[in-house]
Amino acid sequence: MTTQKEATQATILIVDDTPENLAVLSEVLQPTWRVRAANSGRRALQIATSDMPPDLILLDVMMPEMDGYEVVQALREDDDFAATPFVFLSAKSDRTDVRAGMNFGADDYLTKPVVRDDLLAAVRTRLAKAAAIRERLQEATSFDPDFSSHEPLQAAFSLTPREAEVLLWVAQGKSNGDVAAILEMSEKTAKQHLGVCFQKMGVESRTAATLAAIEVLAKKPG
Repeated sequence: MTTQKEATQATILIVDDTPENLAVLSEVLQPTWRVRAANSGRRALQIATSDMPPDLILLDVMMPEMDGYEVVQALREDDDFAATPFVFLSAKSDRTDVRAGMNFGADDYLTKPVVRDDLLAAVRTRLAKAAAIRERLQEATSFDPDFSSHEPLQAAFSLTPREAEVLLWVAQGKSNGDVAAILEMSEKTAKQHLGVCFQKMGVESRTAATLAAIEVLAKKPG
């Protein structure tokens, strides 16, 4: 699928517990993309894991029962959503909240009220970036990456041995829970190690970290 095709035919899932906000977001996005809406975090999970998964999820942070952070956390554990961009919408603009959103796996964070052009630009940018990463990932995996040792990752990104081991398994598509079980550590510890990997690698998402790791581990033919 080309970037242009994805940009014009992508499905956006918008999640907000306020009907007025859903209406406004739909009005802005529908002329360009297919839009599906959820009025709660739990409904968002149902739609996202249906037969038509979204290409990007735009969601409010503060929602009853299940907030935006919990939605992202739940979906990031599913390999099918490793490359899906998540954009948070919230009235909060404090840097601590923005950092918290990124730590939970968000790709972008917009503060309300969102300017129409800023919203469209964020969606276009994230869709294009996700498509480019997927394309590079396919190219890198075709070079037969060698997953036998974490040492190349340790050297390439100045990681500790434990951080490199976590990254090695993440690059093979393992969830935080899987990594924790394999390396005999808590899931919280696995997540913390991965967060440090992101910082040292200069990436913002699990997919970008996987791509960078596979490019290091890949053995190009010839």
